Amino acid sequence: RFSWLTIFLLPHKNTMFTGLTQAIGHILAIEPHGDDTRFHVHAGDLAPSHLTLGASIACNGVCLTVITFDATSFWVDVSAETLKLTTLGCWQVGTRINLEPCLTLQTPLGGHLVSGHVDGVGTVLSRTTEARSTRFDIALSLELGRFIAMKGSVTVEGVSLTVNKVRDENDMTVFDINLIPHTLSHTTLGDLQAGSRVNIEVDLLARYAARLSAHQP
Repeated sequence: RFSWLTIFLLPHKNTMFTGLTQAIGHILAIEPHGDDTRFHVHAGDLAPSHLTLGASIACNGVCLTVITFDATSFWVDVSAETLKLTTLGCWQVGTRINLEPCLTLQTPLGGHLVSGHVDGVGTVLSRTTEARSTRFDIALSLELGRFIAMKGSVTVEGVSLTVNKVRDENDMTVFDINLIPHTLSHTTLGDLQAGSRVNIEVDLLARYAARLSAHQP
């Protein structure tokens, strides 16, 4: 019997994720190879079963392929294009990163469907404590901002989050999110401060809806 998730995934060969971080890793070494870069990543508490040749692992929201591995770490190659369009070009030895293995048909969908293809980079404008949660205001381009909706989903640094509010200001879109203590302590989002740059992936359903509406007669 096919579920709606099965039907959605069958036509796609692309790997999918849920936006639920399973481990926090860190960068062990960086090796430039021309314009590309190879990263050696400590896998943190990621289950060893996910460290296999060719496995897809989302690293701060970017889908990367394991090219070699050992019992506690793995290596990935990152192209110049990815370095330019994401925050990966800013990684240094010791940088902490969110890790999530790819979705299977047996994986509970606790977040939302995430492709691991970062759409752009946003900037944290402010961090404010509100009761037991922390609110972040994040700015991104107007082009991406049109895919952000109040109470909709957005992926920040690979983490599936719910948008509180969204507004356009001058030449940018600003949205805010509230994070509970568990999210702050179990992802790298607790490290974010005003000025931090973050990988953003918009809700892929919003992306398809916008594409379809743009071609309505």
